[in-house]
Amino acid sequence: MDREQMIIRRIRPCDDPAIAAIIRANLERAHLDIPGTAYFDPELDHLSQYYQISPGQRAYFILEDDKGQVAGGVGLAEFGGIEKCVELQKLYLADAWKGRGYGKRLVETVLGFARSAGYERVYLETHTNLQTALCLYEKFGFRQIERPKAAVHSTMDRFYLKELREERMK
Repeated sequence: MDREQMIIRRIRPCDDPAIAAIIRANLERAHLDIPGTAYFDPELDHLSQYYQISPGQRAYFILEDDKGQVAGGVGLAEFGGIEKCVELQKLYLADAWKGRGYGKRLVETVLGFARSAGYERVYLETHTNLQTALCLYEKFGFRQIERPKAAVHSTMDRFYLKELREERMK
């Protein structure tokens, strides 16, 4: 059992450099430090600012360890390509925190936010090089779909959608 006291909270400006470094390191290891990925997103170095633009519709959550260090994060922002849909974005963990269930906790956090914000669907785009993430998304009931016209990252080759309404009916 993990003894670390991890917290999940909203991003703050002081988190920007650490989470950007975690995201870039993960993409480099997956050989996805190329155009058409989050690696080159213009807002990557200022995620707190990007997610504060519409705080009722967007959020970025930071996973913080008991020493106050950023261990990972995940975001959600409105997605115009599908009705009543939000996009799960930038789910990444520092290597030391992988394999401990923290990715699952982050996904649970954003799904809860999506429901409370009134979204009915959650979309995401990812890549086949990110196998651990693919398995996690599928365990949460995301189903692979065709590439939507509104997809942002041209290098991504896997697209998923989760219907939140189905969960409410169960």
